[in-house]
Amino acid sequence: MSTVPFILDTDTAQDDCVAILVGLLDKRADFRAITMVAGNVGFEQQIKNAHMTLNAAGKLGEVPIYAGCSQPMLQEWASAEDVHGDGSGGLSMDYSGCEVEKEHAVDALLRITAENPGEVSVVAIGPLTNIATAVVKDRNFVKNVKSLYIMGGSNNGRGNITPAAEFNFYVDPEAAQIVFSAGFADIVVMPWDPVTFNDATMPRAEYDQKVAVGTPIAKFFKAMCDTTLDFDEAAGIGGSTHPDSMTLATLLHPELIQESGRYKVDVVTGNGITRGYAAMAWETFGLEANATVIEKADRESFFGLLDDVLETQTNPNRPIQKAD
Repeated sequence: MSTVPFILDTDTAQDDCVAILVGLLDKRADFRAITMVAGNVGFEQQIKNAHMTLNAAGKLGEVPIYAGCSQPMLQEWASAEDVHGDGSGGLSMDYSGCEVEKEHAVDALLRITAENPGEVSVVAIGPLTNIATAVVKDRNFVKNVKSLYIMGGSNNGRGNITPAAEFNFYVDPEAAQIVFSAGFADIVVMPWDPVTFNDATMPRAEYDQKVAVGTPIAKFFKAMCDTTLDFDEAAGIGGSTHPDSMTLATLLHPELIQESGRYKVDVVTGNGITRGYAAMAWETFGLEANATVIEKADRESFFGLLDDVLETQTNPNRPIQKAD
């Protein structure tokens, strides 16, 4: 089986952690690095969550973590701590010796993709600050990246942090606009609406069944996702949402993408009421497309892959427990 080399650019909380688990445990994954970007929760907490996720899989220290941009390019940082809590369900561990690499995440993105031009993909499941900064620092980055998979925006649908905007684009709309204007040969977008609602959300009854397998991974998954599930249900969303892990899964298993279209994606910048809105123009309007937008994914197969992850028996390197 051929493997897929990739870098995961993430703001580690809840489903970002699940995406790391997919990257660690899926046999198709060649997981080169984790690059950290400001997003869901406090930056240092995100780094802790990444180390803890590696630990839960019994792979602490096996994938390098690089700290990147700790603030958006122009905007004030906006968190999603009201949604995710600390992003780990209040879990903790002994973090002694858990260090990030000395190299900045942007430099790591540039270096790793330049070492094997056209071979390494980037999966961006947080705000696009690191990716945009890499574009600005070295324009060769655009051609060195094989494909760029992005979780962000909605396909002319509703947002999840404002009526107009999905969180990742809202946090750093200027970065998103730079990325979509940069000329990447292959951008694939996993949107919040409609794909997350229809294909990457599991109702509580299904969720309870999946986490009942009792493995260390399943227990960790439940602790991470319970807080977000409670929030989602209170907000009228029908279950536990997993667009980040689905984004990575579609890179590793392209057959999961059942329908997609070519779109011109443009992101509204600034601080107005439509900040972070992603306008996605289809071919009718005669605009040159800059991205493939997923329109429908194979829900059953995706959650089957997630079952495989949850059922994997692992031996965490260190004990994980509720924080004091």
